[in-house]
Amino acid sequence: MASAASLIAGVGLWQWLTESHVHFILDFSNIPTPVAVFEAFRVVIVTEAFWRDIYWSMYRIIVAFGLATVVGVSVGIAMGYSTTLRLVIAPYVEMLRPIPAIAWVPMAILVWPTTEESIIFITFLGAVFPIVLNTWEGVRRVPKELVKAARSLGANRVNVLFHVVIPYAIPSITVGMALGMGGAWFALLAGEMISGRFGIGYFTWESYQLIQYGNIIVGMLTIGLLSSVSTGSIYYLKRKLVPWAE
Repeated sequence: MASAASLIAGVGLWQWLTESHVHFILDFSNIPTPVAVFEAFRVVIVTEAFWRDIYWSMYRIIVAFGLATVVGVSVGIAMGYSTTLRLVIAPYVEMLRPIPAIAWVPMAILVWPTTEESIIFITFLGAVFPIVLNTWEGVRRVPKELVKAARSLGANRVNVLFHVVIPYAIPSITVGMALGMGGAWFALLAGEMISGRFGIGYFTWESYQLIQYGNIIVGMLTIGLLSSVSTGSIYYLKRKLVPWAE
């Protein structure tokens, strides 16, 4: 109830600011009203191009995030489970992690043979580092008592990894995946706006170039909705896999 009231109040404030052409610090005179945005949405939702853009963005997210999850979890476990591997890998992670996704665009275009592969690579980079760091932290926090107890019962390193370490680290891994999903969408949109020909980021940027302000907000709201659904699906998976962590 409170969430619904908050959304209604936000839309009401948006309507007042844009309809009144408020210009105090921020200029709302060129921002379309909620009614105008709804009309723009009603027009584009029936077009094939809009659904094609959504398809391409979701395809890139699924491929890039899937790869980032496999690589990020594997690297994070390796760093948390082996001091030697941590010393080898950590400098690269700490050096590459702060580089924003948009800074990778020129290099990705040069390195990868197609634009599509470069966008997926940029999206992968946006997702992988939060997954690596949270997996590493989850593995590092496994109580030594649990490991010793498993060893005393005859478990070897592989058994300890799959039956003690990974289950204990799953809550932290899923948090990293949720953060990585947000990073993936941010990176994807940067890639689509700069070098893409399809995708919801391209749709939003093209709308700006064509001065279709209503479509800009339609694109932004679509991005927010898709990102929220993607992140929510990860938390849903977490509740199913590790209900005791709630």
